[in-house]
Amino acid sequence: MEKAEAAANEIRTKTGNQQVIAKKLDLADTKSIREFAENFQEEEKELHILINNAGVMMCPYSKTVDGFEMQFGVNHLGPFLLTFLLIECLKQSAPSRIVNVSSLGHRRGSIHFENLQGEKSYNGNKAYCNSKLASILFTRELARRLQGTRVTANALHPGAVITELVRHSAIMIFLGKLLTFFLKTAQEGAQTSVYCAVAEELESVSGKYFSDCKPAYISPEGRDDETAKKLWDVSCKLLGIQWD
Repeated sequence: MEKAEAAANEIRTKTGNQQVIAKKLDLADTKSIREFAENFQEEEKELHILINNAGVMMCPYSKTVDGFEMQFGVNHLGPFLLTFLLIECLKQSAPSRIVNVSSLGHRRGSIHFENLQGEKSYNGNKAYCNSKLASILFTRELARRLQGTRVTANALHPGAVITELVRHSAIMIFLGKLLTFFLKTAQEGAQTSVYCAVAEELESVSGKYFSDCKPAYISPEGRDDETAKKLWDVSCKLLGIQWD
């Protein structure tokens, strides 16, 4: 929260907008997610843009507060639950947009329901790619279900960005230092998220995937509607929610 408050204060200072507020939200804890959503809806009447950005990458095997594998829990189930809890507010505020930050890594991902959370075997890199594929499939099925509501859902790849996301991988840290010149700053990495959130030409565009502010290639696994529907049902079951 210290970093969040410092960032919010910096934005308030630079823009003069005093309505920039930081609130606690831990995607590794469904209780925290529910408390955030409840608090938000008590204080705010409208929600026009929801960007599911936070995530973890290539961490050692560990579990969330609720017992989900960390990367699947934080990168997929957390945003899934948050979106579910805020979806009625988004619908009532329409036109509105949901933006899910995925990754180019989804192309190396796969969904195996018998090993969805590394129950049988775990590889940190593979688990990350799988969780980002789950984000793509979630976006695809969400967009299908939101047709006619004036709420859109799109996913994106932010690019290779200089952040602390790779802190769990010594190899990625080394490569980051070696290839710093080719990496994006945090501000540059945010541009496709901002584009998907506010670009006027995307007002009615939904279910797509973007990179560098333009449509990008989705792997065949990311276009599998049957897998997307099954993952939706499994996610609901794991979270104990009903989302028709």
